[in-house]
Amino acid sequence: MTWVLIALLVVPLVGALVVAFLRKDDKKAKLVALAFSLVELVLAVLLWTAYDPNGDRIQLAAGVDWIPAFGVRLQFGIDGIALVMIAVIALLIPLVIGAGWTEKLPAGRSQGGYLSLILIQEAVTVAVFAATDVFLFYVLFEVMLIPMYFLIGGYGGARRQYAAVKFFLYSFLGGLIMLASAIGAYAMASDELGKGTFDWATLVKVVSDADSTTQTWLFLGFFLAFAIKAPLVPFHTWLPDAAAEAPIGVTVIVVGILDKVGTFGMLRYLLPMFPEASKNLAPFVLVLAVAGVLYGSLLATGQRDMKRFLAYVSIAHFGFIALGIFSFTSQAGVGSVSYMLNHSISTGMLILVIGMVIARGGSSLISDYGGMSKVAPLLAGMLLLAGLTTLSLPGTNSFVSEFLVLIGSFPTRPVFTIIATVGMVLAALYVLWLYQRIMTGPLRGDALIGAAAGPGAVGDPEKKTAIRDLSKREIAVLAPLVVIVLALGFYPQPVLDVITPTVGATLTEVGVTDPVTVQEGK
Repeated sequence: MTWVLIALLVVPLVGALVVAFLRKDDKKAKLVALAFSLVELVLAVLLWTAYDPNGDRIQLAAGVDWIPAFGVRLQFGIDGIALVMIAVIALLIPLVIGAGWTEKLPAGRSQGGYLSLILIQEAVTVAVFAATDVFLFYVLFEVMLIPMYFLIGGYGGARRQYAAVKFFLYSFLGGLIMLASAIGAYAMASDELGKGTFDWATLVKVVSDADSTTQTWLFLGFFLAFAIKAPLVPFHTWLPDAAAEAPIGVTVIVVGILDKVGTFGMLRYLLPMFPEASKNLAPFVLVLAVAGVLYGSLLATGQRDMKRFLAYVSIAHFGFIALGIFSFTSQAGVGSVSYMLNHSISTGMLILVIGMVIARGGSSLISDYGGMSKVAPLLAGMLLLAGLTTLSLPGTNSFVSEFLVLIGSFPTRPVFTIIATVGMVLAALYVLWLYQRIMTGPLRGDALIGAAAGPGAVGDPEKKTAIRDLSKREIAVLAPLVVIVLALGFYPQPVLDVITPTVGATLTEVGVTDPVTVQEGK
């Protein structure tokens, strides 16, 4: 079934090429892009069924020589962590396309150009998670910045150029520093084996035996790139600007998908390659993690712009993910990986719903809304559900992840865990406050008052446009997310069974004694 993984890499690129030729026909461009994204989703389902959780660490591997003189290969494969991230990418992209079906683009911009960049972004991001050659990973880590730069800079809001350049420079700089560490690991392999290599499995064996000082310097190069991408405080400042200026669909990709490359890199590269440095520097990372939980939560509570609110909520959540990773227990590690998946689903849903609110009210400022449930009760219900899963209400998908992180972190990192629990209280505050200000109370905003004034009215009852509740298309976009939120809330075991062996293998590579064990199948 190796062909399935190769097809996952190729299909979006073919789709992007076809869609690019349809720039003069927006309707066909949207239909073709949606069709290719659905094919990608089917392939992701096939990939899931082909993966054996109890098999080899890296499965469905395929590769060819790329730069033989330097031991560089186009080499791909998946483990349980990569599998769940590829699956969520394949799920979110068709929903992004469907949600933006009637979205108006800036003047002079075509749907064909926009959607082709979306599909290119999908292909490159899947490749990042599937890469098993460190140099290839670095190249893809940098290449995935290019379509996102054009998506933000070409299709975003008033300050889109500033946000796009800031996003690009932050991530590009982090990638260059990571390259320096990758070259250092290559040199170590050359000294040890007589020839250099960037093969991930080989470097894990070679670099993990290095002295503590060498590991520390190499660790810091990779860590900076991943901390920027995640992002962890204080490397987070690009995210609020990118989220605020990007179109809603692009915000879903940035916050729901691209950010996970940072935490994925910590699990795939930092812990196995630099086990001693990971253990020695864990307190430093945990300080950043809990700082992010508190900082992100407090700033989310005080936000006036809904899109910037989303960015700070994600910063807080990534603090929980990092806490689980660097607690070095299987429960916390499994919780972190499932948090990565569930954050993509929950936050993706929240972003899409907020995008639907903004599309109706014409503003991203919270103060421009109030009493919206009176004119759009279904939309209000979706915002409430998305908010509740974001704050990890029991019975929703995110609860299991956050519970595993906290219960798994406490035995080894009790102080950091206790501090992080404050973020749970703040999450209830900022989510419910957002819902209250937008959906309850008296009607605020000309658009909402006009909509309530009579059928077909916005602002002035004489006008013939109206704010409507969710359309059939919007219900179709949100329905899969609602099902997944509730299904994983009550029965997360299929996902945990895929994740647990990979997390266990990672802890074995780090060489830590796990005081807590996740029992599979129970």
